[in-house]
Amino acid sequence: MSLNIKPAKDCFYDCISLGEIMLRLDPGEGRVRTARQFAAWEGGGEYNVARGLRRCFGLRTAVVTAFADNDVGRLIEDFILQGGVDTRFVQWRAYDGIGREVRNGLNFTERGFGIRGAVGVPDRGNTAASQLKPGDVDWEEIFGKYGARWFHTGGIFAALSESTAEFTIDAVKAAQKHGTIVSYDLNYRPSLWKSIGGLKRAQEVNREIARYVDVMIGNEEDSPHALGLKLRVWMKTYRTSKWMPLSA
Repeated sequence: MSLNIKPAKDCFYDCISLGEIMLRLDPGEGRVRTARQFAAWEGGGEYNVARGLRRCFGLRTAVVTAFADNDVGRLIEDFILQGGVDTRFVQWRAYDGIGREVRNGLNFTERGFGIRGAVGVPDRGNTAASQLKPGDVDWEEIFGKYGARWFHTGGIFAALSESTAEFTIDAVKAAQKHGTIVSYDLNYRPSLWKSIGGLKRAQEVNREIARYVDVMIGNEEDSPHALGLKLRVWMKTYRTSKWMPLSA
């Protein structure tokens, strides 16, 4: 299968990503529970694609997201700008001084060593990005006026709330309408989908999104849960050199 990617000269952007970007706090070689200092930078599954394309390959990228307008939000914005990613489509929400109505997400992340896996402790309730809803962004302007060769988003953002699920569906529809290649990382997280309908809702949303996706990214765990597909996993045995099914 070949993808009909629009010529670079016809678009202002090579790739636009949609997703939540959190302030990532790293305790180094220690544990979050005993740390006394953290290294800080930005991070987000969907955003990382745009940043990687910009810094590794020099492509023109932008991000669609939202922040509470306070010093933490501006710090994350500064990280994004340092990565060379365009922030013109960032939505800013008034901050109430407490975070009762809107706030910015934090992600405390421990590194993995040997048999000890990496551990993430996200603190992302009631964030600005999770409150994005249909109508907040002019997709016709983004894909029609500016133009993008590729649009990337994923299941983490779609699962943040009922409104982000619908927001994501609107985005992929608009991208496909304007001939933009759409990629979607299933990245199934039960803890995120739990509060908005669980597995059933995840499959409803992801199946709808899949109708407008050119490149679907996932693994043997994502697909059965996020899409409700049955997969057969095969292995090749050393002794017989034959492929054998591991699951039906």
